[in-house]
Amino acid sequence: MTSQPFRRDTRRGEVLRFQFDGRDLEGYRGDTLAAALLANGVRTVATSVGLGRPRGVFAAWTEEPSAVVQIEHPFPEPMLQATTVELYDGLVARGLPGKGRLSDEPDPARYDAVHAHCDILVVGAGPAGLCAALSAADSGARVILADDRPTAGGSLLDTTETIDGVPGADWAAAALAELESRPEVRVLGRTSVFGYYDDNYLVAVERRGEQASSRERVWRIRARRVVLATGAHERSIAFADNDRPGVMLAGAARAYVNRYGVLPGRRAVVFTTNDSAYDAARDLADAGVEIAAVVDVRPGGGQGWDGSEVLAGHVVTGVGGKDSVTSVTVSRSREVAEDGKISEGREISGSGRVSANGGISGKGKVLGGDGASGREGSEREIEADLLLVSGGWNPVAHLFSQAGGRLRYDEELGTFVPGTVRQAVEVAGSARGVFTLDACLADGAAAGDRAVESAGFHATRPRTVPRSTRSDPGSRTTRPGPVSGAADPGQAPHTAHPGPVADAEDVPVLPEEHVWLVPAADYRSHFVDLQRDVTVADVMRATGAGLRSVEHVKRYTTAGTAHDQGKTSGVLTSGIVAHALGVDLAELGTTTFRAPYVPVSFATLAGRDRGVLHDPVRVTSLHEWHVAQGAPFENVGQWKRPWYYPRPGEDMEAAVLRECAAVREGVGAMDASTLGKIDVQGPDAAELLDRLYTNMMSTLKVGAIRYGVMCRPDGMVFDDGTVIRLAADRFLLTTTTGNAAAVLDWMEEWLQTEWPSLRVYCTSVTEQWATVALAGPGSREVLAGLAPGLATGNESFPFMTWRDTRVAGIEARVCRISFSGELAYEINVSAWDGLALWEAVQATGVVTPYGTETMHVLRAEKGYPIVGQDTDGTVTPSDLGMDWVVSKKKADFLGKRSYARADNVRPDRKHLVGLLPADPDRLLPEGAHLVAASVLPEPPVPMLGHVTSSYRSAALGRTFALALVSGGRERLGERLHVPVGAEMIPVTVTHHVLYDPEGARRDG
Repeated sequence: MTSQPFRRDTRRGEVLRFQFDGRDLEGYRGDTLAAALLANGVRTVATSVGLGRPRGVFAAWTEEPSAVVQIEHPFPEPMLQATTVELYDGLVARGLPGKGRLSDEPDPARYDAVHAHCDILVVGAGPAGLCAALSAADSGARVILADDRPTAGGSLLDTTETIDGVPGADWAAAALAELESRPEVRVLGRTSVFGYYDDNYLVAVERRGEQASSRERVWRIRARRVVLATGAHERSIAFADNDRPGVMLAGAARAYVNRYGVLPGRRAVVFTTNDSAYDAARDLADAGVEIAAVVDVRPGGGQGWDGSEVLAGHVVTGVGGKDSVTSVTVSRSREVAEDGKISEGREISGSGRVSANGGISGKGKVLGGDGASGREGSEREIEADLLLVSGGWNPVAHLFSQAGGRLRYDEELGTFVPGTVRQAVEVAGSARGVFTLDACLADGAAAGDRAVESAGFHATRPRTVPRSTRSDPGSRTTRPGPVSGAADPGQAPHTAHPGPVADAEDVPVLPEEHVWLVPAADYRSHFVDLQRDVTVADVMRATGAGLRSVEHVKRYTTAGTAHDQGKTSGVLTSGIVAHALGVDLAELGTTTFRAPYVPVSFATLAGRDRGVLHDPVRVTSLHEWHVAQGAPFENVGQWKRPWYYPRPGEDMEAAVLRECAAVREGVGAMDASTLGKIDVQGPDAAELLDRLYTNMMSTLKVGAIRYGVMCRPDGMVFDDGTVIRLAADRFLLTTTTGNAAAVLDWMEEWLQTEWPSLRVYCTSVTEQWATVALAGPGSREVLAGLAPGLATGNESFPFMTWRDTRVAGIEARVCRISFSGELAYEINVSAWDGLALWEAVQATGVVTPYGTETMHVLRAEKGYPIVGQDTDGTVTPSDLGMDWVVSKKKADFLGKRSYARADNVRPDRKHLVGLLPADPDRLLPEGAHLVAASVLPEPPVPMLGHVTSSYRSAALGRTFALALVSGGRERLGERLHVPVGAEMIPVTVTHHVLYDPEGARRDG
């Protein structure tokens, strides 16, 4: 175990033991993994994805681009940011080379989801968010406060600032306690809102921990108004080797010192464009870190700093050290050379477009060091193990953009801030460019007031806005003040409420300098996106290739596409692209912010919808009987269907051949309960079916049945089945088992969106019926014995009609339908009576149960297609040899116009045909291709079609197959070949009806 040599305060509570890269280490409860690693002196956490360069901790929370790790225990989970992993006892982790691998172990944890509604949703529990939530809660509105941190307070925990005379962290804790005491307020800690969708629908993920009933929970929140108080991210500057472990954002270093009591280094150099880094330097110096120098690009430097040397008008041109920072190289900026000119003799441009020196004055600069121009003795190397960088601050506008908000470039701040938005959302605090603490507190309270007023509430009592106070006259919050921001939906941006003015003793804040990169002869180590290993050279290559859109550059370079979604690299990339193209950054804009804002695991999104709960397993009322008979099951859609019924010593082939012979020669029974059944009722039911099916259904008589085909608008077969007319205004449709839900959805879509005037109601009744198919020459005799009151002769009970009767004493509806070509009946009873009916059928002693495989063989022998197996979405009824099912009388049906296209009657279209292998014992693999040549030519090989169904037939005494073959009906009798491995199997094309083509067996 280590002694945590970089821990500032060793009296922080419970000690936690963990392991990283095989080393046993210690930390404290409340640490993140990154904080604990820094406390133990671990500088290199990972390696980069493309270049394999060492990478350390760069930030302090979700904006971390480099320190990605894999948790090994208790469950392997890759690509986690070390800055967001909460330390716990027994944690085992390792660094990753920029990418990980999903675990092949089943995840033992549970995940769930909750729907919530509220009047006001406040995202972010920093100073602005807490004030907004308190103001909203005063009105009595239902408020949800969601914050991604374990402890509320946001930046208050990262600084030494005080509010109303108490430390900021204590003020935040008191504010949170007040909110939690309110009955209409729900506080969601450790909850990241990652998606903002239409109608103020937001999705968040709550990290609940291993001991909770669910590890993570998805919150789906519908809010009347939303207040975004999401804060701001500090951005970096591109300079040589800015990815080295020991280079860190200044605000992150301040957070590690104040929030975690960790020193990120011993001797630091600060590189900044603005005054906020001086606050970080002051806090680090108070904690015991030696500040070797402050390198400020501004000619006048910062004000109010009484510490170490300030190198005003200087830049950092590089860092020393192989695995971590050991020194920092500083050079005077060319922009402030004594003669006001750069070494090439060109003046500095102030136009905002790139001049000869590469400057983007007023919109963001590219500042060079004299060392780059070859001046002797101008560079200076400073020993340091830590380099703090602050290139300015970017409001976290991701959710605002997802809400449909537009960003605008603020020249004073040098970043993009919220503009107008179409949804009911307010933006508060630094999320909209309000960077002083007093202004953030006032702006949050004002945003909360506006939100509740817009939602129809009124505050019950005025709330005094808290004021920041100074615990040290030298400590200042010196980031720029209020700017304009988001307005109500559809309105122009309004000006933020600035709140109290700054304390009288505050000195004026110097404007920050907007700098994107420090020029050099070689940009291959000037990193823009640390996670993707994207450098300035990559960006320059993209623009050099002609790309002008930052969106295109993003895709060319992959900048901003990693787990951090460009939180630190997005605006920096835009700035460098603007520099390279010589365009105004305001005109160039940023890339699109898309959900999720933070990484979310698939397990979390799936919730309980995984494993056996991912897709419901549906069984028929006869299922237990099938299980008892030892039947293996076939998955058809969500249904478990008995595949075949093996007898002792039988394999599948033997069992299926026996079952087929029993149906063809005697009588068999199959559980057909899974066929989709849709009850269609209403005065316009017949009209609806005429529009959906290719053939006429309105002429069907009550008591009759008709086979029908549905097509999509493109004229291709969508589903098939039977239509049973029960009454003038009532029909019962059957569909394929796997397509039942899709057909019902299809019907409802047309009813609700295209034909709402039709008075029709559709109801799924699949599970309300149990169906037993009785097939074979002996089926009439068996049925007559079970239903003595039913006349079963051909004249009294013709094909494609139905009768209500009692079978085995059970009320039943019997339909004369055949999917085998044999005399057959489908007996439908209540699902509650299904098992009794089945057992009565089996009790006759002459009926052989058969499964789905036998059913497939029997229907294929007759050339009956199965939609989804013998079709592939490009097949018309004509391709299946079923022109007869397309009505010539109907004015219209879905797909009629497309079906009539010339392309659909081409002679070379793929037709359903039969195949007979030359070797009658050779079973063709389904999906195999067909070619004309007996020897495969050199690629590309012209394919004529493919095998859709292939079986061994007891009735034919051989193997056979169905196939879709180009111009198949013109190829009858032709010899084709099926490549299987290195073998070419000869087959003869035949008609797709191979058994009883005359249909003589249908009536017994």
